[in-house]
Amino acid sequence: MSSHSDKVNFIWSVKEVLRDHYKRHQYGEVILPFCVLRRLDCVLEATKDKVLAKAASIPGDLDAHADLLAHTAGQPFYNSSKFTFPALLGDQHNITANMHDYVNGFSPNTRDALEKFGLARHIDKMGAAGILYMVAQRFAEIDLHPDKVSNLEMGYIYEELVRVTADLSNEEAGEHFTPREVIQLMVNVLFADEDQLLTPGRIAKVYDPACGTGGMLSEAEAHLREINPQAKLHLYGQEIQPESYAVCRSDMLLKGQDASKIVFGDSFTQDGFPGERFDYMLANPPYGKDWKTIEKEIKAEHTSLGMAGRFGAGIPSTTDGQILFLQQMISKMRPVDEGGSRIAVVLNGSPLFSGDAGSGLSEIRRWIIENDWLEAIVGLPDQLFYNTGINTYVWVVTNRKRPERAGYVQLIDARDLYSKMRKSLGNKRNELTAEHIAQIMQCYEDFLDGDRSKILVNEAFGYRKVTVERPVRVRYEITASAIETLAASKTFAGLDPDDATTLLDGLRALDGSTFAALGDLERVLQPVYAKVTKVAVPTKKAVAASFTVRDPAAAPVTNAKGELLADVELRDTENVPLDEAVEDFIAREVLPFAPDAWVDETKTKVGYEIPFTRQFYKYVPPRPLEEIDSEIKASQQRILKLLEKVTE
Repeated sequence: MSSHSDKVNFIWSVKEVLRDHYKRHQYGEVILPFCVLRRLDCVLEATKDKVLAKAASIPGDLDAHADLLAHTAGQPFYNSSKFTFPALLGDQHNITANMHDYVNGFSPNTRDALEKFGLARHIDKMGAAGILYMVAQRFAEIDLHPDKVSNLEMGYIYEELVRVTADLSNEEAGEHFTPREVIQLMVNVLFADEDQLLTPGRIAKVYDPACGTGGMLSEAEAHLREINPQAKLHLYGQEIQPESYAVCRSDMLLKGQDASKIVFGDSFTQDGFPGERFDYMLANPPYGKDWKTIEKEIKAEHTSLGMAGRFGAGIPSTTDGQILFLQQMISKMRPVDEGGSRIAVVLNGSPLFSGDAGSGLSEIRRWIIENDWLEAIVGLPDQLFYNTGINTYVWVVTNRKRPERAGYVQLIDARDLYSKMRKSLGNKRNELTAEHIAQIMQCYEDFLDGDRSKILVNEAFGYRKVTVERPVRVRYEITASAIETLAASKTFAGLDPDDATTLLDGLRALDGSTFAALGDLERVLQPVYAKVTKVAVPTKKAVAASFTVRDPAAAPVTNAKGELLADVELRDTENVPLDEAVEDFIAREVLPFAPDAWVDETKTKVGYEIPFTRQFYKYVPPRPLEEIDSEIKASQQRILKLLEKVTE
């Protein structure tokens, strides 16, 4: 098995053994942990005998001497069981007990990951079904030793198995891992112009709050080693999906990282790294994922801690929590005087523009941009991810912009930079090549305005949403139809029958009367009201409303203070760019069409949106009418000829 796909196909072929005992979407629950077990088995193979000898010399609990045994194994983990995958095949009749012994022989830091797979349950189930030996036998046939399968390729294998499992489970978009070329782009942007990374012995912390199987963390480490082999990255991650967490933690152990820095749980309600600060952060959080189940906790922190907490800037809709991950990451940026931080995160289009002025999303955008943290946004092609075909965007956020970038945001349009794949993988039909990534990075580094790159001042994304009012203009006209409508209304239905009859007779006597002002109408109606015992204020208002007629030519209506009354039905809003005076905008865009309009400044709100597509819109003029007409006539001629053949 020389190729990556051969190895993946062989491993996934274990499903043939699982068939009839597991449903299709459950195959990964067995194949993933056994793939991890086999990898661990191969890595420990060379020092197995030394570990067993050392374990035999230790009295009592071996876990108390985990560091010593790990040192003997030459790895951050060990296995003190006498079994290996080949050895397990020597006793078919006791395979279940022996497999449990083998799994329990791993060091505590490894058992934690294996427990998240629910491995013990599957061992018992397969043992009872008589297929455990066959599964172990199949995995023993593939050599996953690092000399044969590099850490990078092993990461690809894990992710491909996760992807296939997700496809069978109908997982939501963005639920799992990110295509490797997207991670490479993110890492390139994250580390761009980072001269401090070249410092000998440089130590940096990298964090992913939705780390999945750890692909982003691994790629960040590999990239740093390329540019500075002497540097050291400490990788931190948190993952809520048990299987992905188990794969990530196991992979970190195999890479010599501190696996305790991979934490299981919800990043929002069980922050694994409270108070921690990181140099670099990246993530591909799930898009469109509902967070109603943790709404109470999020809103409680928002209310009680405000800007001292993680979500003080605003709360998005509960139907999509991806922007919460970005807020979580921003809360973990190092202060500028401690070196600051850089963030790269993949989001869909919703956080760019969803939410009106004053909404949670708008306020979050405002907070990020007004603090001058948004450095760049890269628009990616569609059909780039395995579980969704939508367009996505890489946000680059930092509190240590270079001087020339201060006060500006760069938008890079890479939506047309892709190559078609020879074979689709789920929804992934397009891919970024090394040349595409280089082209994007060149745009980023040049920092120039052009067809593919736009440099905009921060204020360009802000606007004031102003409320434009117009005065009420009405006259009052008593008509027979209005009287009959009033008679059938609920207002009159509640009156004493004799009072209702008296009022209606009085109103009918005024049929045809018109009045310019409400006061004039009320004076005429006063004698009518005096003929009944009592007329409540709501009834009087209903009568006046029935005789109210809109009239653009009427004089504006004012209140007792002489202030114009606003007509709710004519109320409108306008978005005024922050860099333009409201008075100038209204004078140009509103007053020529509504000279009596005014702005109610008490209702003005500031909003922010990022109209990415609009910035790169190119007007394409329609074809000449003559050309279209010619095509229509040609089509008509073809249709006539076809009809002639039919009627012959």
